Amino acid sequence: MSDLVPPRFLFRFELPIHRLDPPPRIDGDLADWTDRCRLPELHKIDGRRTFADVWLGWHESGLYLACRVRARNYPPRCDPQKFWKSDNLRLMTDMRDARDVRRATRFCQHFYFLPAGGGPDGRAPVAGSHRIERAAAHAPLVPSERIPIAAGRTPGGGYTLEAHLPADLLVGFNPADNPRIGFFTMVEDSEHGQQYLTVGDDLSWYYDPSTWATGVLC
Repeated sequence: MSDLVPPRFLFRFELPIHRLDPPPRIDGDLADWTDRCRLPELHKIDGRRTFADVWLGWHESGLYLACRVRARNYPPRCDPQKFWKSDNLRLMTDMRDARDVRRATRFCQHFYFLPAGGGPDGRAPVAGSHRIERAAAHAPLVPSERIPIAAGRTPGGGYTLEAHLPADLLVGFNPADNPRIGFFTMVEDSEHGQQYLTVGDDLSWYYDPSTWATGVLC
């Protein structure tokens, strides 16, 4: 049974997403992020090791997130045109937390963040959004230039990512009236593999909001 259904699939996770006051500077330096905003290592329930730390927080100005990937042997490999084959961080959001819906609504969005692949020389970090497969309705795509993003390097060849999703890009973002959101994170690394919040590719996180966690904006 455990080989067919990963232990995390048997749970519905509800996690706090803390308000950031003030919001962090988007500069690739993660010194202003605290453990309070670091997402729990739910992958350990399945016996998987940790290779990345992910932080998520909110402010009236939108969502903020950060990631640190530990030691690597080679620089990240990134192509915005094939972001899913790149070293990347992804965030799925549902501003109505419709946990029993199997197809995305217009309040659901898919964002990607790459530590390289942007700019004239392909060395700058870049972010963007992507249509969700099989969605009942689609949110507008977000131009890459609307998402502030920064990256840095860490000792041992790892990297950091930091980004801000402005409130006006998040369809239905309203912390006062809708403090519960659906969300999912995935770190994909060409050397370490995948580190995901709840379930992996085989359980269709990329189009099924019912597989995501609930985040409580607090």
